[in-house]
Amino acid sequence: MSITEIQYLINDTQLAGAAQSALEAQPAITSVTASVIRPVHNGFKAFARGDGFDVSEVAIVTILQAIAHDRPVLFLPLTALGRYQHQTLISTEQRQVADLPGRTVGVRSWSQTTGMWVRGILMHQYDVDLHSVQWRTYEGGHLDEQADPTWVEHAEEGASLAKDLLSGRVDYAIMGNDRPDAPNVRDVIPEAKKVAAAWAEQVGFIPVNHVFGVREAVARELGDAICGVYDAIAGSLRARQADTSGPVTEPFGFAALRPAVSAAAQYAWEQELLPRRVTYDELVERTTSALGVTATRLGA
Repeated sequence: MSITEIQYLINDTQLAGAAQSALEAQPAITSVTASVIRPVHNGFKAFARGDGFDVSEVAIVTILQAIAHDRPVLFLPLTALGRYQHQTLISTEQRQVADLPGRTVGVRSWSQTTGMWVRGILMHQYDVDLHSVQWRTYEGGHLDEQADPTWVEHAEEGASLAKDLLSGRVDYAIMGNDRPDAPNVRDVIPEAKKVAAAWAEQVGFIPVNHVFGVREAVARELGDAICGVYDAIAGSLRARQADTSGPVTEPFGFAALRPAVSAAAQYAWEQELLPRRVTYDELVERTTSALGVTATRLGA
């Protein structure tokens, strides 16, 4: 049966509009529907199953896990959300990174991309042994078959990370947009954004949280349409870069995303987020094979 109806999940209004226009321009597509699920991470599990959204913004850890578990989804080299991460390690006390061993750190989910980046930074920049820390999570991941490591504790039903942080139940928390607005909440890393900028310059990338994915069946049947979506979103991101000074937080194209996604895959493997290693070249090969294009077509 031919695919004629497309549903997508994209949070950014401008990028969603670009995708919508590109899909509507395809004669073979009769219906294009935007999902209203918000926050968008609530829709990532459906996409990762391979039977949810046809084109979707997706957490980088989720797409890596889905591909490692051979789910029928593919990586599109476009960034939906990128940012520094050092400032997301917070506490209500005057604690430092050096105080982490033996302490409890709360994070929404072990597979949450912000948590993955922060743990990778702690391990590689600050030489923290992740096993020396007591990790506490509050939600499961987006793939049921990917269990959390045995050395990670799951909070009791109904527990709240924000409440646990403010009450002292956890010593630290990793929180981004959901950071509590309380006067005693502070960054653990002094001058965190300055440190993050220096680290990003050293490693050659700014962490990427959300990228884009596509169902494999859609890519194989509607390759021209998906390449059109890539072109439209890449054009929007290119225009943003032209209008903004400073480092690039929304890279696009296989070449530009290689450093960040390769590091994410390495960190995810080290943190037992994947059942096997996933290489960047595997992501490229899977996507280009399904679309029937060369890697240069998508910015290699």
